[in-house]
Amino acid sequence: MDHLDTFHRGDGWSNDGPAGYTQMDYYSGSFAIQYLQLLYAKLAGDSDPKRAEEYRERARKYSLDFAHYMDPEGHAIPFGRSLTYRFATVGFWSALAFADVEPPAPLSWGVIKGMLLRNLRWWSKHPDIFQSNGMLNIGYTYPNYYLAENYNSPGSPYWCMLAFAPLALPKEHPFWTSKEEPHPFKTSSSLLPEIKALKYPLHIMVHKAGHTFLLSSGQKCHYPLKSTQAKYGHFAYSASFGYSVPTGGYTIEQYVPESALALSDDEGEIWKMRRDVENAELSTKDGSPYLYSEMRPWSDVKVRTWLLPPTDDAPSWHLRVHHIQSGRRLQSYEGAFAIKGTAKATGRALGALSSASHNEGTEAGQASALTVSEAGAVGIVDLRAPRSGKVLDVDANSNLIEARTVLPALGMDIEAGKDVYFVTAVFAMPASEGWTERWRQAWEKKPVIPDWIKEAMK
Repeated sequence: MDHLDTFHRGDGWSNDGPAGYTQMDYYSGSFAIQYLQLLYAKLAGDSDPKRAEEYRERARKYSLDFAHYMDPEGHAIPFGRSLTYRFATVGFWSALAFADVEPPAPLSWGVIKGMLLRNLRWWSKHPDIFQSNGMLNIGYTYPNYYLAENYNSPGSPYWCMLAFAPLALPKEHPFWTSKEEPHPFKTSSSLLPEIKALKYPLHIMVHKAGHTFLLSSGQKCHYPLKSTQAKYGHFAYSASFGYSVPTGGYTIEQYVPESALALSDDEGEIWKMRRDVENAELSTKDGSPYLYSEMRPWSDVKVRTWLLPPTDDAPSWHLRVHHIQSGRRLQSYEGAFAIKGTAKATGRALGALSSASHNEGTEAGQASALTVSEAGAVGIVDLRAPRSGKVLDVDANSNLIEARTVLPALGMDIEAGKDVYFVTAVFAMPASEGWTERWRQAWEKKPVIPDWIKEAMK
């Protein structure tokens, strides 16, 4: 227990790994550390009351951050490893109830109950999580071994049972007697902020224009985890669109640079994306948070990146700014979120976006690419460099949520010895009531480059 306590970093956040690495995913809360601390507080509280109260206090602080990972419709933002555990991602709320920890305002027992039950309902709409014999398969919303870890076995998905701890509580417990309440995002933005910067996991949490996602810099696994660049190194992770993992070791369509900048020095055969991050920091400018990080994919290549959350003027957009200094010739691709790439009526590949099919299809041109499908609308624009837009037909089964996706992306070659700035605006509008009447106007209202970014690029 003393050793476990050395993992604590502050505000209830514990690191999932040794010092010198930032690795704070669902293991820090729902799968392991917070969950087990809360079980300890309940089961060993009489013999170790001081430690038990410390764990309860950590949980209260953590809960106010963790609520931002919950989409109001029930899904938890996919991030990090072991997501084949599925609804174990909300296990923290179950442990909080089991340990009788009174939720801090604006959370309540009704809110806690709602977040847990909505997540279970979300999963109930995905029958492909089961094999024909009724057992859970390895995958996320469908069977998928590309996302699996090397420690997964047929029993691994049953970590999902962590979510059922409230079944051990008596019917008189406030978790059961309280009326289910909506997520605070659904009631008033003043209860929980739409944008919240989290110091310890180096995340900026966003719930804006109906989209729940996070911006991330600085996290990495402390060992060479399978697809670690996808599970920890992407710029953004979305509750609506999930994340994508590579399916092979060749070509950009196999690497799937979803929410990532991919670079190649061998004419596009092998690609590198952000994995080992340097000098990651969370800062504020003009009253808004941003993330900064550096990476060196080769010894003579340095990439500096700034991530900026949406603004009130352009709530469906976030910005990524990259400064690339390269001693070698490179090819580059940068992707938005991957989105379902099949037509609703036929299940076949999307065609071109046109006036006749203005709510389904793809389009790409100079400095922009866009896809609209029944999942919503996703696009990407370069506000500065002459990159070419392309909708990549990425490999099937690369995305956690949708088996067949496409990826709006921007590509450009970078000459050796050149300093290049990319100012990337990423658009995302998940499908919701009335979204088909709103997406085009939101897409056409591009975000503005902040003055301090313009100064930094001089």
